Amino acid sequence: MRRFARFTKRFSSITRIIKVINRDLQLNPYWQAKDLGQPLPNSPHAVSVALPTWKDVIAYEEKDPKCLSALQAIYPRFGFNPLIAQIANKSLKLYGKQGQSSWPYPNSETAEKAKIYCQKINPGCFTQIKELSNIQCLIVDSEATPVAKEFWQHTGLGASSRLAAIALKLENAPQKDMVLQARVKLKDRLAKLYACQPELVHLQPSGMAALTTALQAVNRIKGAGKTLQIGFPYVDVLKLPDKIFHGSDLLVDVSPSEIETTLDKQNPTAIVIELPSNPMLQCVDLVAISNSAQKRGIPLIVDDTIGSPININVIPYADIVFSSLTKSFAGRGDILAGGLVISPYSRWKKQLSKIIPDVQLAPLSDPDVIALEETSRDINTRLSLLNEACLELKRKLETLPEISRVLHPENCANFNKLLKANGGYGCLLSFELNGGIEKTKKVYDFLKVNKGPSLGTNFTLVCPYVLLAHYGELGWAARCGVPSHLLRVSVGLEDSTDLWERFYAAIKK
Repeated sequence: MRRFARFTKRFSSITRIIKVINRDLQLNPYWQAKDLGQPLPNSPHAVSVALPTWKDVIAYEEKDPKCLSALQAIYPRFGFNPLIAQIANKSLKLYGKQGQSSWPYPNSETAEKAKIYCQKINPGCFTQIKELSNIQCLIVDSEATPVAKEFWQHTGLGASSRLAAIALKLENAPQKDMVLQARVKLKDRLAKLYACQPELVHLQPSGMAALTTALQAVNRIKGAGKTLQIGFPYVDVLKLPDKIFHGSDLLVDVSPSEIETTLDKQNPTAIVIELPSNPMLQCVDLVAISNSAQKRGIPLIVDDTIGSPININVIPYADIVFSSLTKSFAGRGDILAGGLVISPYSRWKKQLSKIIPDVQLAPLSDPDVIALEETSRDINTRLSLLNEACLELKRKLETLPEISRVLHPENCANFNKLLKANGGYGCLLSFELNGGIEKTKKVYDFLKVNKGPSLGTNFTLVCPYVLLAHYGELGWAARCGVPSHLLRVSVGLEDSTDLWERFYAAIKK
């Protein structure tokens, strides 16, 4: 609790000195030790932060005060953007007491939901909701702080940095008519990608908020119960239903017989799958799982964040598709947003269409709608370039004897089964080095690209993903076949020869 308070206080002071630096992150990346904590990109709304050395990654995970004090950004669900930290600290000065924490939300519905969760886990804990410049702040005592943080992280419902900037009078609120036009354009853009009606598309505050909405809708239809995650997932895709809802089981053995047996035995409320998986880039057999789910009347929820609707067609086989639009769709790395799409083929289409507007706790905020519409205009051409760049790097990495394996969807039959006519394989790959963790540390430290979490940006991002996502459960991840020395690469739009030379030099050093 004290570490969290120091962290948010530090962020509050940082926002006074952050300036947008016109730095080309493709040509001049943040990769050296002196770059620790720089926002990626150079924006007050950056969703990634430079962790340029292996030592920095460990220090970040160990909550080392020196490391945390250097951070000028953080992934928005894992901590407070500096602007959000200012709102939180202001609310505490006005309404809080020593030892309490504040959690800014975009409206009363989201704040109330977080409050109810805190009281459910810690009956009798202190909670109150106070408004500050149209932002609802949930203030809790030290006992409830870890639970409040859990809800904030897993649900993705917290107030956005752009809302905070408006509340702090650092940015102007967009005009309502511009917002309405941008929402229509965004929904039309996504509807074309998914080949569905725009009214089936719902814009959400984050990818995890989209999954939160999907799970609430499914619970209305099927009742409370456990979900089943098939295939090793992104960390919060598993933890959200497990912690915030009614539990979740993970099935790592994706053989057809094991899936059939598990479905019969557990009869889950819903099935959740990720295409492809993060960080192993594996793809389960969506068509077969869809058939099995339909026979049993189990809703199927698909996360296509990494695969992208430009590359793969999952909509005929899913009931709900959700995606983190923060990633490739936005492409800049400074917008937190999510999309939820009801499949026109779902047997529950009519029910979901009525339920989702009712259970949705918050839409994507007005200023984020404007920003997302602008930056996603080139999504088709940009993602095609990212597809090509990632595939080229993947094939070159495979030629090096220092590389033990490269993980990428190119040779995955299940992915290719879903591939669109002009689709590709996305911007993400992972690789392992011969020599294990010691070799990986050296390569990571010397690699001259931006190093930090997130993916889908127009500049290359590398991180030891498993350390960042599963630091407290590395043994469990290893038993699931996910090694801690894996390096995940989100390939950007750098010159391909230049990018290759950087990787080659680091690996050969």
